[in-house]
Amino acid sequence: MINEKMSNNKFEKEKIKMTPETGFNLVGIDYFENPGNQLYIVEHFDMYQDALTAKKDRKIQDEYFILYKDQNNEFCSR
Repeated sequence: MINEKMSNNKFEKEKIKMTPETGFNLVGIDYFENPGNQLYIVEHFDMYQDALTAKKDRKIQDEYFILYKDQNNEFCSR
């Protein structure tokens, strides 16, 4: 099942591919890459707080997502 916020996004299929089974992936957007290949993993974290801190350290935070599965095994993006 896909989190509702995620299903309305143009990167939906890429986000699902890059969502880890456990932990949290910080993912960036490369707007110069071809559609379907624009997301890339910056780093994997075991704790959400660490991923959030890494995202906040980025110059343009809107170009990064934190991808994970919630307690119901649904794909989530923040």
